[in-house]
Amino acid sequence: MSHETLAVIWFGLWAVLWMMYFTLDGYTLGVGILYPFVSRSEREEKQLQETVGPFWNGNEVWLITAGGATFAAFPLVYAMMFSYLYVPLFLILFGLFYRAIGLEFMHKDRGRFWRASWKWAFFGGSLLVVLLVGVAFANMFYGLAFDAHGNQTNVLTLLNTYGILGGLTFLSLTLVSAGSWVAHKVSGPLEGRMLSVANVAWFVAIGLYGLFMVATANRTQVLDNFNRLPFLYVVPALAVVALIAAKFYLRKGRALAGFFANSLVIFLTGATGFIGMFPNMLISATDPAASVTLYEAAASSRTLTIMLVVAALLVPAVIAYQLWAYRKFSAKIKPEEARGYH
Repeated sequence: MSHETLAVIWFGLWAVLWMMYFTLDGYTLGVGILYPFVSRSEREEKQLQETVGPFWNGNEVWLITAGGATFAAFPLVYAMMFSYLYVPLFLILFGLFYRAIGLEFMHKDRGRFWRASWKWAFFGGSLLVVLLVGVAFANMFYGLAFDAHGNQTNVLTLLNTYGILGGLTFLSLTLVSAGSWVAHKVSGPLEGRMLSVANVAWFVAIGLYGLFMVATANRTQVLDNFNRLPFLYVVPALAVVALIAAKFYLRKGRALAGFFANSLVIFLTGATGFIGMFPNMLISATDPAASVTLYEAAASSRTLTIMLVVAALLVPAVIAYQLWAYRKFSAKIKPEEARGYH
């Protein structure tokens, strides 16, 4: 298999790994954002904890895998990406820490201050990760401010209109996912309340999503590949159909179907961005000639081949484990039976 073919295969796998992370960790982060505002009792807090407790760390495996794949398959992209996006990625790391320890620690003591501190850590860490992931990847689709000599402008250039819109769009979609997931997983008063949250968040999401797609068409080069190969438009078209379907299912009270539909929106929106980037992996907004393509960023053929074999063995194992976990903890969480996350 040629080096170019291996590089293209790994670009596809790299994109899928990131999209899996956006999709799967999105709902757990959304639960963290909603946590301080939707629970009305300690039992409902425990229900919320149990909806994400068995899954959040497994979902983060996709983030670790995506980072590892970037390091091994595209070392140049890893070096440049973690340089240009150093501050947001560093803050994302802190957000992940605080999200995790907030969820883990809040039940360790019954003191009011202790529980409130870690509850807001769970919220703050989750919100920080969602916004920064949305802003960072929107900027990757838009283009980063670097030139052929590696010079880069202030990190605050990431806080452009398009980047902020991307962060808010991702935030709204994670809230739809969180509301529909929790509504599916719990019973009692919290179920209906979370279904209402998902329905309200959907209206915000479709408004922001429309603005984001219009901005993508007018402010980025993402649609150039779609214009060259019009059949590719099926990807963003299916994302729009899935977003409409999510509302249809939520209105009918079919929370799980709404969750899957909204998850498909997140996955296909990420796919739209990565397809639009191809063959670039890092787009320069200041000097298009300085953009880094997958061909120049890829590791050696031997490295890519070995990694492909490893991925073929390990990725199905990860998927099988996660499917087992979701099946194992598939029962509804009743208020009187909720024990929290231990």
